[in-house]
Amino acid sequence: MLTVLPWCGRLLVASGSRASARALVTDVEDMAQVLGSPLRVEAVKPSAMTMCDAVVICPRAQFTNTSTTEIRMAGLVANAPVIAALGRHLAGYEGTVIVVTNPVDVMTRLFAETSRVRRVYGVGSATDSARYRLTLARLLAVPVERVAGCVVGEHGDAAVVCASTTQVSSRPTVVPLAAVHEELSARPRRINAGLGRTRCGPAGAVLAALTHTLGLVDGTLELSVVNPEGSCLGTPLQFTAGVPTVTMPDLSGHEQALLAAADQKIRTAYRLIAHHAEGADAS
Repeated sequence: MLTVLPWCGRLLVASGSRASARALVTDVEDMAQVLGSPLRVEAVKPSAMTMCDAVVICPRAQFTNTSTTEIRMAGLVANAPVIAALGRHLAGYEGTVIVVTNPVDVMTRLFAETSRVRRVYGVGSATDSARYRLTLARLLAVPVERVAGCVVGEHGDAAVVCASTTQVSSRPTVVPLAAVHEELSARPRRINAGLGRTRCGPAGAVLAALTHTLGLVDGTLELSVVNPEGSCLGTPLQFTAGVPTVTMPDLSGHEQALLAAADQKIRTAYRLIAHHAEGADAS
């Protein structure tokens, strides 16, 4: 997608091996040439990316995911050392970092702790919110443009659907939560069963995160962000010229309890891999 956007003039690629990095560069170069794009693509070491305006973190360690529940959490132990190493490579980086690697809320905090980069965002809840609006529109037989609602908390089984503040055509609506949760769980499994891994949804979430965090567009996006208390939860952020403001909706008592449970779950998971972050607070 970056090959056709006028604001991206140079793309640096780092990968697990020189061969895979060169392969990615070659593939993107072919696309750019077919599309007549002036985009320059180069293979580099991760430490060379400190010159970039933004860095997207999306590696996946080699492991076999056999989980049928908590699927995104399955990569916790395998992915943690990879993310921590990238954080150390990019220590002192002053740009924006977008984290994609699952479990994205935990990996976002781990990268932030190891790198000390100030602007680190995870994309999971943006994808969940898009899936929620699509699902609710289909269940209620309305155009998706009329649905206003979001998902916060964890990108995983503890995701919190903000049903109490969801509106359709600017009016409160009754959300069929059981059907919504069933479809939110089924969608990624459906994609994985047919394709092996989700691609387009996360790619769209990354692009949305880049355009909002770099100040190219204003608007609200649900992204994982580390707060001063050490939580890292999917949170609605209103971006104005690239500056985020938290715009968490008024949650019902039940939704607040679910969000607290998601927070505790992510903190517990982080404690299992916090030793990868030198001097990090494992609370």
